[in-house]
Amino acid sequence: MILAGDVGGTKVHLALYSYEAGRLKVVRERRFPAQEFASLDAAVNTFLSAEEANGGQREEIAAACFGCPGPVRDGRLKLTNLPWTLDARELARELAIEHVFLINDLEANGYGIPELRPESVFTLHEGADAVAVGPPVGHRGLIAAGTGLGEALLIWDGTRHRPIASEGGHCDFAARTDREIALLEYLRSKLGGRVSWERVVSGLGIQNIYGFLRDVEKMDEPAWLRERMAEEDPNAVIGACAEDGSSELCRETMQTFAAAYGAEAGNIALKVLATGGMYLGGGIAPKILKTLASGGFMQAFLDKGRLSPLLESIPVRVILDESCALLGAAAYAEAHSSR
Repeated sequence: MILAGDVGGTKVHLALYSYEAGRLKVVRERRFPAQEFASLDAAVNTFLSAEEANGGQREEIAAACFGCPGPVRDGRLKLTNLPWTLDARELARELAIEHVFLINDLEANGYGIPELRPESVFTLHEGADAVAVGPPVGHRGLIAAGTGLGEALLIWDGTRHRPIASEGGHCDFAARTDREIALLEYLRSKLGGRVSWERVVSGLGIQNIYGFLRDVEKMDEPAWLRERMAEEDPNAVIGACAEDGSSELCRETMQTFAAAYGAEAGNIALKVLATGGMYLGGGIAPKILKTLASGGFMQAFLDKGRLSPLLESIPVRVILDESCALLGAAAYAEAHSSR
């Protein structure tokens, strides 16, 4: 058995996989609220003990891999959005698993993309050369807005794509329009200085944009919306009301968010020369496909001056399968434990 984990700022998604006929097959999986656990091994032990509690025995695990937000150095990392410090060697001892790997969560997503089925990917932009030259070949870019903003480069080595982790989501936010310039000034004041892309293109970013449009541009927040924002998950409310058109404030929030998302996706495409395509991961994109497809995202993606024709040729795809990082972590564990 292979144990895989996708560790986020709000949840820990764990799964056991078998490897049959050259493909990973999920045996069982479960999600846990991250804030309910003091450590990752506590969450993992709860997951593994569930089978024992039901009268079975704990599975024998050959290897484990966890995709985590933050930079991994020598098998250690301090998580970006959780008060956990992880060490692969300590986890191996605590969990009694011989091979334990820690990799960046976007790196895990990168390893998961080849494992996805065609129906698990939504094409937002085909790319101008897609029909003429067949499937695109070359480096790829990966950007994922969720609790935070993750970015990775998928380098084509002539045989396969090798994910390279980065912390590009923490680079300086680059405002492009009058509204974004005003948003930048608002966030500089609110945060007391520097503003990163993650402060705009993430779950937290959605609420930052909403607050800016409400408080600075004075867009109307009706009572029913204010009540829903107080009682429900604010990001879910904003996204849903933008998608169904019930709130102009929510619609403008998500249009502003989508444009910033598209601009940074285009930046990555330029930096890695992503002729093999740009991929959108994370939990937000699959929930706002209507907003992403409405034009603002791709307009910002393509708005690169003299290099716009190059961007036009690059396919843009949304990963719909929320288990992509899990698949990638499992694939990494299976490949590296036999070395």
